Amino acid sequence: MSRPNPSARPDARPDLYARVTNMILADLERGVRPWTKPWSAEHLAGRISRPLRHNGQPYSGINVILLWSEATLRGYAAPIWMTFRQALELGAHVRKGETGSTVVYANRLKRTETGDDGQDVEREIPFLKAYTVFNVEQIEGLPGAYQALAEPQLDAGQKIARAEAFFAATGADIRHGGNSAYYAIHADYVQSPPFESFVDPESYYATLAHECTHWTRHPTRLDRDFGRTRFGDEGYAREELVAELGAAFLCADLGLELTPREDHAAYLDHWLGVLKGDKRFIFTAAAHAQRACDYLHGSQSPGSGG
Repeated sequence: MSRPNPSARPDARPDLYARVTNMILADLERGVRPWTKPWSAEHLAGRISRPLRHNGQPYSGINVILLWSEATLRGYAAPIWMTFRQALELGAHVRKGETGSTVVYANRLKRTETGDDGQDVEREIPFLKAYTVFNVEQIEGLPGAYQALAEPQLDAGQKIARAEAFFAATGADIRHGGNSAYYAIHADYVQSPPFESFVDPESYYATLAHECTHWTRHPTRLDRDFGRTRFGDEGYAREELVAELGAAFLCADLGLELTPREDHAAYLDHWLGVLKGDKRFIFTAAAHAQRACDYLHGSQSPGSGG
């Protein structure tokens, strides 16, 4: 998918919001949630990973979704991305004919204006800058580490143990029983069916990731509220999208495969409606999901596995 690199002019911002949102909408309309397949099958950087910059630093927020979508669409196994110039600095080059992928950078432009009282006032104007990156599979001549295939590092038991320790360290009141998963905000607890009732361990921990993302919305924590008044309304759909993205980010961080929950299939139409009506909400949802992940990671004590 070719996406030209626009200029960073503030007046280009609405087009960039719309372009990114339309890309996500196209995936959703095909029944594909671009955040539900975040794994790298063979690469040394990790079988399951967030997208990584050339220096190994993970992307965050909306860029995670954008690059996961691109990797799925193009069939890339490697999670590492870099700019044309970064490839050159490593003594490599992008193959002729390759097209890049868009990522975005949020910044603020300072501008001095004259106020009604005739005094100069400095204002900060938020804007988005887009730039183009290439997957390492599109680049020739990179050092071997960028192309190396994975060797076994952690067995499944260790990964699950890490997830168990992570959720225990959050401090969330996690209760087990029944046949449904939810977060009860007034009583402030997470409810999950028993571990044994899930089809596989990953599904259990993905469910905890989703519900613990909801848990961060409590007024004593991140105080996130989209104005939901009843089950299934637009505010409810917005919070569910944040929780979906939060679960995807957390599962990638914990090295767990995320598969879509069947009981969330009904939200696809709601999300399509929300995103079509608000071209910026996918950016907002990704930012809220990132803050939720940061909060949960921040609850980990040294050595707890977070």
